[in-house]
Amino acid sequence: MQAFLQYYYQLFESNRAGLANLYQEGSMLTFEGQKFQGTQAIVAKLAALPFNQAKVNPTSMDFQPSVAGGIMVFVTGSIQTEGESNALKFSQVFHLMPVGQSFVVTNDMFRLNYG
Repeated sequence: MQAFLQYYYQLFESNRAGLANLYQEGSMLTFEGQKFQGTQAIVAKLAALPFNQAKVNPTSMDFQPSVAGGIMVFVTGSIQTEGESNALKFSQVFHLMPVGQSFVVTNDMFRLNYG
């Protein structure tokens, strides 16, 4: 699972459009309270974030098995976007489901942690 997260965050840092193959049409993203469903809507949201480059530093990762071979993942960490001097803390939850020899993101919830 750590390899999946490393791959995900590498794409998030510099090629968010490349995340499309990790989502399906039934996938859902809640990003800062906004809801998106389907690969196209999710990737459009992620690609439209107001930065081109970022450095994601996950500091904790928790994993739990879920139904039908799925995995729940809870990540906390910081994200430093280009042009910003301070990193922002974030929390992210993934629900991953097996497809063949890999996993897809069926649910993704992302929040910046203020305060």
